[in-house]
Amino acid sequence: MRVDAGRYRLVADTLRAGTLARAEQARAAAPVTVTASTCPRSPGGPHDFYSEGDYWWPDPAHPGGPYVRRDGETNPDNFVDHRHAMVRLARLVGVLASGYRLTGDERYVDALVAHVQAWFVDPTTAMHPNLQYGQAITGRVTGRGIGIIDTVQLVEVAQALWVVQGSSAVPAATLAGARRWFAAYVQWLTSHPYGRAERDEPNNHGSCWLLQVAAFALLAGPAAGLAGDGLVDDCRARFARLLTTQQAADGSFPLELARTKPYGYSIFNADGMAALGVLLSTRGHDLWQRSGAVGERLHRAFGFLHPYLADKSRWPYPHDVSHFDDWPVASPGLLFAALAGDRDDWLQTWLVGEHWPTDDEVLRNLPVRHPLLWLTVAQR
Repeated sequence: MRVDAGRYRLVADTLRAGTLARAEQARAAAPVTVTASTCPRSPGGPHDFYSEGDYWWPDPAHPGGPYVRRDGETNPDNFVDHRHAMVRLARLVGVLASGYRLTGDERYVDALVAHVQAWFVDPTTAMHPNLQYGQAITGRVTGRGIGIIDTVQLVEVAQALWVVQGSSAVPAATLAGARRWFAAYVQWLTSHPYGRAERDEPNNHGSCWLLQVAAFALLAGPAAGLAGDGLVDDCRARFARLLTTQQAADGSFPLELARTKPYGYSIFNADGMAALGVLLSTRGHDLWQRSGAVGERLHRAFGFLHPYLADKSRWPYPHDVSHFDDWPVASPGLLFAALAGDRDDWLQTWLVGEHWPTDDEVLRNLPVRHPLLWLTVAQR
């Protein structure tokens, strides 16, 4: 993706004040990993990520029995500490790397390194590189393949590491340790039955599995003992197939529109597809080019969404059962599409959007929060 210098400056200037203010605050934040809290219902140990399925509730007809599903309605009593800690990590690391990108100030990198060391390297606080216990359901399962979507938050952590890896403030041992962690996680994602099940999900879960594998493989690479190039080539082929199978002729994603949160899920999936388009592009092969099948479909997705991002009152489908009023925010996918397609109208919608959302549900479904990290690494 080639970004016009003038438009890049416009994006950077739009984000500069908010980024630097938050980066200064982030410098004082201490790391908080999965070892900081435990859930008595988790079958794992202190280093294992644990979460519970959002839409599962106690069964009124069978108190104490297996939970029952209420799609789109989040159970507030579920254990979410690890998920919140991972979102916090992504926000802190993302804004610190963005601050470094804007200023070159390595104090931001120093702060970032502390979080990376704690989460991925230090054996006393690091998370195990698997999601064996993601989105468990009381009385039913201790973990599920679809729980893997929780670690989509780590995609921007990988992006941040890519941006700062050349800084002298990044210890070689920390970078190598983080790469080994992501390599081990990719191996788990591509070999464990949960990973294979998530890979084959036909909706946003399959998209997010692919986004994670691509981002983590690109960061880890051969230096960590991972055959990154071949795997990334496989990701490109799978990406083309995903767009073909998930997208309707009008650019929509019907499986997202069929959910009880059709607006939020449609944006979430399109943003994930857009991020894949950036990640998997190379200098010699820009996936965003409209002359290619992938590029045409990416632009079609935002051609469908843009009218409803610019004016939500025009949304012709059912409203989301919850958090409908918290969307939209400044869509990173719309920004990428605007820059790739020279669409000033789309860019204007992004410019006036909410760039710093705080709602938990929005943050959980907005893993790309710092576009400057993506624009600087769009060509590899």
